[in-house]
Amino acid sequence: MTSTQPMRVLRTPDDRFDGLPGYPFQPHYAEIDAGDGHGTVLRMHYLDERPAGEPSGETVLLLHGEPTWSYLWRDIIPPLVAAGHRCVAPDLVGFGRSDKPADRFDYTYQAHLDWLRALVFGPLDLDGVTLVCHDWGGLLGLRLLAEHPGRFRRAVATNTMLPAGDQDMGPFFVHWLQSSQRSNPFSVAAVLARNLRAGADPAVLAAYDAPFPGEPYLQGARQFPLLVPISPRDEAAPGNREAWRVLETLDIPFLCAFGEHDPVSRVHGERMAERIPGAKGQPHVTIADAGHFLQEDQPRRLAEAIAGFIGSAP
Repeated sequence: MTSTQPMRVLRTPDDRFDGLPGYPFQPHYAEIDAGDGHGTVLRMHYLDERPAGEPSGETVLLLHGEPTWSYLWRDIIPPLVAAGHRCVAPDLVGFGRSDKPADRFDYTYQAHLDWLRALVFGPLDLDGVTLVCHDWGGLLGLRLLAEHPGRFRRAVATNTMLPAGDQDMGPFFVHWLQSSQRSNPFSVAAVLARNLRAGADPAVLAAYDAPFPGEPYLQGARQFPLLVPISPRDEAAPGNREAWRVLETLDIPFLCAFGEHDPVSRVHGERMAERIPGAKGQPHVTIADAGHFLQEDQPRRLAEAIAGFIGSAP
């Protein structure tokens, strides 16, 4: 990605993140090349929680999706750390405490892949990874899994997919595609509130809005739905088809843990379980009374499924 002008980058003020409920974690930052051809640097934020004392057992990479951020994993991280594992949860560029390009056209599928790859295999240099990916975290994480399989030990896909432009995304996605562009204002809290099974504390919903003090900060969230490959001619479709050719030969343990009431991706989880060799015979779980954001609806059950899978899979 090379532009005629340096990328213009916004940074959410730190005080927006003060006192968020259930989010006591210390921030960590790394700088990566924005890839605009002008030497622009992006600061990416990530959580890095691990057991005290002895080295941790496994490294768990938790990838959020649209339009959330690492706050999504706040109830999943503590039980995994208590089980002896290191948890790394980045904020994708444009989300959370990570920098936010102000021009929505700076956000492309390839740019997101390059930015995430630069963080997790650059400054963090993660290896032997257990991937846990949700929503757009899967559209990116499953690509990284296919392109760097030697870096991963196992994977958990939760309410996600890897579309290659040859599938019917269904009416709910079409509605989401339209509403994400037409909503004014665009509220992440409102998106969560519409999709949670039992509602949420207003303070929790407000925390999801914390990274986005105004429309200029929302360009990544606005653009993500438009980047989903819905046609074979989409620019990301060939790369995703190539990724599927690798995934269909991959024998690392692969678990699907999907919410019972997810309106978009549950059927894709069933297809992944059929297509990926490492998914054969795994204890795939459909979590009852959970929708798309099952980390909010049923965090304990999801954490138990992840921890149990790590404990049982080699």
